[in-house]
Amino acid sequence: MARLATRGSKLALVQAQTVADLLGGGDLIPASSDDDPGDKSRFVRGVERELLEGRAEIGVHSAKDLPAQMPAGLLIAGAPAREAPQDAWIGDASTLDEVREGARVGTSSLRRRAQLLALRPDLQVSELHGNVDTRLRRLEEGELDAIVLAAAGLRRLGREDAIAFTFESAEMTPAAGQGILALQARAEDGAAIEAAGGISDARAMAELTAERAVVATLDATCNTPLGVHARAGDGRISIEGFAGLPDGSESVRESHEGDAADPAATGEELAEKLVAAGAAEILRRADGANL
Repeated sequence: MARLATRGSKLALVQAQTVADLLGGGDLIPASSDDDPGDKSRFVRGVERELLEGRAEIGVHSAKDLPAQMPAGLLIAGAPAREAPQDAWIGDASTLDEVREGARVGTSSLRRRAQLLALRPDLQVSELHGNVDTRLRRLEEGELDAIVLAAAGLRRLGREDAIAFTFESAEMTPAAGQGILALQARAEDGAAIEAAGGISDARAMAELTAERAVVATLDATCNTPLGVHARAGDGRISIEGFAGLPDGSESVRESHEGDAADPAATGEELAEKLVAAGAAEILRRADGANL
């Protein structure tokens, strides 16, 4: 029975248990994170430490949190079928057009901030951190008029009823890997790689590979205002990307299509189109922006 390393949050444990069920059983190993609390990647490193030190065979990550560069000796061994990748609006409205002028919206994501303000410059977007329950509670207590979260996490937690509407990817392009669970293993552990591969979905892996190729080519991080969304099917893979300034004042969007047999090349080609449209300069300026 595999040991599965995971973050200790409610959502992470639900996700890891889903993987354990697909595997026919498994023990969950909550990873500690004793690093800088302002560093979002500390949770990823905690899971990776459990793998590298042999306390777990498979690490379960929300793929959007997994950096493009991984420690030597680790690889992505699989990804189960993807949950819907869209971003969700939680608040009193059925479309963004219905949201009142100047509404207070909470999100911790520069990617969401950039796209919200590009669509609605009047919105007051403020930082919102914490787990899903904490964020929903702040909304319920009236600190905010709305919040934006990944639909996938809400659905996995059984909180889909909180969703007022979801954004089309052309309005708000999701984060690379959003809605996908990445299964990480040691490169030398053939049994773990085989187990993860046995529950992996080819379409999810192709989309994840293409999206991560864009992130890697642009040298982006989970804090970068970059959106990437791929769709694989019928031997082809299409991919769209967004890069913008956090204040919404400037952005670029591009799309590309390629052979699903080589999703990494398709992602790299999209990244090149984004760079040609000015994305590298925009992301450089975004990195130095004061919010």
